[in-house]
Amino acid sequence: MTKTDGDMTKVKDEEPGTTGPAAKEAVLPSLGFAGMLRWAWRQLTSMRTALFLLLFLAVAAVPGSLFPQRPVNPSVVTQYLKDNPVTGPWLDKLQMFDVYSSVWFSAIYILLFISLIGCVVPRAIAHAKAMRSQPPRTPTRLSRLPEYGTLVVPADRGVSAGDAMRDAARILKRRGYRVELRDADGDRPSVGAERGFVKELGNLVFHTSLIGVLVSVAIGGLFGYSGQRTLVEGETFVNTLVDYDSFSPGTNFNPDQLQPYSVRLDKFTVTFDRESPGHYGQPLDFNAALTTKASPTSAEQKQVLKVNDPVSLGGTNIYLVGNGYAPVVTVRDGQGKIAMQGPVVSVPTDGAYTSLLTIKVPDARPSQLGFVGFFLPTAIMDSKGVAFGSDPDPLNPQLNLNSFYGDLGLDKGQAKNVFTLDTKGLTQLNGRDLPAKGIVLSPGKSYTLPQGKGSISFDGIKRYVALDVHYNPGQAGALVFALIAVAGLVASLFIARRRAWVRAGVHPDGRTMVEYGLLARGEDHRLAAEGAAIRALLEKEWLSGKDTETTMNPAAHRDGQQVPAGSDEGSVKDQ
Repeated sequence: MTKTDGDMTKVKDEEPGTTGPAAKEAVLPSLGFAGMLRWAWRQLTSMRTALFLLLFLAVAAVPGSLFPQRPVNPSVVTQYLKDNPVTGPWLDKLQMFDVYSSVWFSAIYILLFISLIGCVVPRAIAHAKAMRSQPPRTPTRLSRLPEYGTLVVPADRGVSAGDAMRDAARILKRRGYRVELRDADGDRPSVGAERGFVKELGNLVFHTSLIGVLVSVAIGGLFGYSGQRTLVEGETFVNTLVDYDSFSPGTNFNPDQLQPYSVRLDKFTVTFDRESPGHYGQPLDFNAALTTKASPTSAEQKQVLKVNDPVSLGGTNIYLVGNGYAPVVTVRDGQGKIAMQGPVVSVPTDGAYTSLLTIKVPDARPSQLGFVGFFLPTAIMDSKGVAFGSDPDPLNPQLNLNSFYGDLGLDKGQAKNVFTLDTKGLTQLNGRDLPAKGIVLSPGKSYTLPQGKGSISFDGIKRYVALDVHYNPGQAGALVFALIAVAGLVASLFIARRRAWVRAGVHPDGRTMVEYGLLARGEDHRLAAEGAAIRALLEKEWLSGKDTETTMNPAAHRDGQQVPAGSDEGSVKDQ
């Protein structure tokens, strides 16, 4: 009976085993909202995503080194915005000047945190189950394993198959294997062994420690703070907000966190090289003698602050980051009154401590006064009559200044840089190109300003130090977790995951036929050495004092398999 083309089409459209026409288009199951969430969670918590986020976090931190950061130096950011009126505001909207507290950097940080947790927790649960489980069953054909060997125990040794497996279990256990003895009294006893769980444990410890580092860094960013203070000899710094020159608090900083300790700089000494011709005048040692008090009511303590040797006080670390000279000057105004008196911090510019100096006297009357110039610890005149510094020690100190009068702009409530003087709108009194010439002073000398504007005297020299105060409650935790992470990484790299099996059978002539095999999880270049070590221990246990050469047939070594002498390959595998 024949079918028409229409009948054939109908037959093709029908599914086998159905009585009616099948649907011409397959209907795929809908993923649904819950399925989408499950898929997104699996993508986020995969190791590939965690590594990508870690790389992305490193890339996202790059703008922090390319653009000035507002928490570190707000004045530089303000100047950058003035110098770049077009791109500056757009960069500010993108939070390029607050990279590490920006929304997009925080989002990457939080996603990495969630990804690591979601990746580590399931793996830790699976690893815990694997550690409690028994070693895998003994393969049927051990000869297929990468490392395989056989031993023949002579009948006169009196070692049964069960005894041989008990001995093998004991030997493997001594080598750190987790051992299971199977069918010890049966016809085909065997031993399954496994070791190297510390490898996966080290991997988990490494990733868990990364989470700990992230948490510690977050704690430091939330509750830590840093501040800077310039301290002249004889001055005291008290750990309060008003006593800092600059202060950078954490996101959740509370002023109550500040411990009311105090630090007084008694003396600062610098040792310069005076013997080496090639390094003459270079600093060898910086030594700041401090008097500290942990609280207003505690006793004073003498401490020494050096470079890379901070002083710990009130939970903070105080670092020595700079030093210089602070000439002591007295400025009298046009009315003869003292308008300013004390040390003025100068900024070193070279190895001879040639230092820039700015003096602002807003209390002078009838006009405010300002001075700019430089300080030379050891001044020498060249052939043109220009002074320059020749030595960092104050052997011939000299103060060179130009003076101005007018409105300094300090009464408008706007912050000004204490190390610069805006001379716009000021009238110059002294200068090299003016009839009055520049002001040149040595210690103990004074100079009367033109037009009856007052006078300035150079009274002496003091030294100062620049201190950096850091409080980071997560610093210790970050260090501990980083060390644990390194230990976990080393364990995961150098510890091998291995499995070993040993099986025994009895030959009809009474000999005990033993075969063993080893398998590594992943590449293990030391697996052959492990197989040789296990074989040596087994031979020592059963064949000590016998000629072991008769138990192996070197000529029958094929594809990594060794066949016992006096027996065929099939008889060994069947036992």
